[in-house]
Order: sequence, then structure tokens, then C-alpha cells
Amino acid sequence: MFTGLIETVGRVSGLKAMAAGLELRVRTELAADLLPGDSLAVNGVCLTATVARDGEVHADVGPETARITTLGALQLGQSVNLERPMRSDGRFGGHFVQGHVDATGRIEKIRDDGDSQWVTIGLHPSLAPYVIQKGSIAVDGISLTVAELGHSQFDVMVVPFTWTHTNLATLHVGDRVNLEADMVGKYVARAAELAIRTT
Repeated sequence: MFTGLIETVGRVSGLKAMAAGLELRVRTELAADLLPGDSLAVNGVCLTATVARDGEVHADVGPETARITTLGALQLGQSVNLERPMRSDGRFGGHFVQGHVDATGRIEKIRDDGDSQWVTIGLHPSLAPYVIQKGSIAVDGISLTVAELGHSQFDVMVVPFTWTHTNLATLHVGDRVNLEADMVGKYVARAAELAIRTT
């Protein structure tokens, strides 16, 4: 379980195609605190560290994950958001994030508002039932609040700290981002669906 509060930004240091997906290498200061088998969210995708040494973390990305997230399109040197799982004795912030990406969205607009930025992101129709205005959504693993909601897009306002301490400042209009809808909302929607079927 993650919170969507990014710990640090790493850089893609290696990409190796394999018969089943790819091997991803990320250079990060977190490598010293990770062991093989530990979980790590990379741009909001929960991966398992296979190697953690010499300032690098290695993880395998399966074919399905490469297809349905942005990880399959990563480039060498690209910035990625990193977060370790929440500790059971830690303070909880952000919102419940599983690291299970629901869909990708595309950045449609970025505009300044004082020191903050408005970001408009295209919303996949499959996610529409789970996204509500003023609700939470994870964008590349970052816990953000849906400030405005349309039929096929939503807006988030990004404060300066988040803008400079995540990979958002490196993204451009047209770039794809990983989206994960709020877990609680998905459970509520599923329960309502099953209740309708049984009535």
C-alpha cells in the first residue's frame, strides 16, 4: 500500500528487453534502503526489486504492465517518481494507493496560476465512474485532488512543492501518465453494481 506522497525522483539508467517484458534499472538514493523482494512504486506502478545495489534498483516489468502503463515507453535518463510502501507505524498522508494502474491519460493542457500549475488530463471512459470532483486520483503515483471534472478530462492544481519534487515539471502536453482511481470509490461502485444485479 502506498500513499501517493512521492519520496524522491529517480532516473532510468537501464532498459533491457526480455522475452517476457523488460528489465528496468533506476538510479536512486533509495537503493541503499531496499532489498531484493521489496516493493517500489515507479510512476505509480508497484514493482518488485530484483537487485538493489550501487545506487541502482532493478525490477522486471511484465508484458501486461508494459502495455497498460507508461513503463513500456520509458526512455534512458527519464525522471520517474518513486515511493516505498507505507510503514505500518508511519503517519498516513495522501490517500490509499495500491500501485495498480487503471488506465493512462494524456496531458492536454498545462497553465500557470501564480506559482502553481493547472494540469488538464484526458480521462479514459472506463475510469469515469470512479472519479469525482474534489476526490483523489493518483497521477504517475502522485496523490492529487480532482479540482474540475468534465466528461472526458479532469483538472488538478499542482502546488509548487509537488511541481518541483516530482517528475511533473518534466512532462509536456501530449505525454501519457499513469492513472489510478481511488480504491474506496472502486469498491463502492462494485458493491452498488452487485446490489443492482441481485435486486
